[in-house]
Amino acid sequence: MTMLNKDMTLCISLSARPSNNGTRFHNFLYEALDLNWIYKAFAPTDLAQAIAGVRGLGIRGCAISMPYKEDVIALVDRMDESASAIDSVNTIVNDDGVLTAYNTDYSAIAQLIEENGLDAAASVLLKGSGGMAKATAAAFRDAGFANATIVARNEQAGRTLADLYGFAWQADAGDSTADIIVNITPIGMAGGPDEHTLSFSEEAVAAASVVFDVVALPAETPLVRAGRAAGKTVISGAEVATRQALEQFVLYTGIRPSAEQVRQAEEFMRAQ
Repeated sequence: MTMLNKDMTLCISLSARPSNNGTRFHNFLYEALDLNWIYKAFAPTDLAQAIAGVRGLGIRGCAISMPYKEDVIALVDRMDESASAIDSVNTIVNDDGVLTAYNTDYSAIAQLIEENGLDAAASVLLKGSGGMAKATAAAFRDAGFANATIVARNEQAGRTLADLYGFAWQADAGDSTADIIVNITPIGMAGGPDEHTLSFSEEAVAAASVVFDVVALPAETPLVRAGRAAGKTVISGAEVATRQALEQFVLYTGIRPSAEQVRQAEEFMRAQ
């Protein structure tokens, strides 16, 4: 591995619960492409100070994860259309002190909807109302889905999101079922209080044809395991992580790796 040196370009991620996914994915590609770059994950104690550090230290790129995707908006200089369209940020690029915000979550979700051939006529339960939920709801709406319900305990956030995309809202999933169920909450995330909790009921899993969990760590969340055990089409957060991280890599470096390099980076990321 390349030794640390003063000329290295630094990229980072900011998350309440950092994982090694981005660290392994990006650093693998830096080494594969012989780039003098390095990537490090952080859990900031002060978001505004962290973003000021990105600007002041000349950090090239900064990935933004839960729960900062909306809070960071006030701290950047420019909003790319990918972020401004859904008021959610997952990527910041620093060009000589000017911070531009992007959202690559949307494109990742849209790609997975298309790759898995999801039927736009299907009913959908989207559980969550934060920044990632905005990207996910927008991707489903733009793919032609109309029969969707936002499930969110926060009524104001849930109704606002539902109204924005013409979806329904309800506070709790309860006994509700749908053809496609999507978890966009931290439920099932490693290190959290609900890491062993199933984000939808067993009945909802049994009734669904597609089970989708955007939580990337662990790759096999309780919902993903339940979906696989029930023989459903399963889309995991690890798949989302790979696709959105690839687009971040391109934004940071201006280089698009080959499909084989991306496959190898994804395998390295999942082998942790």
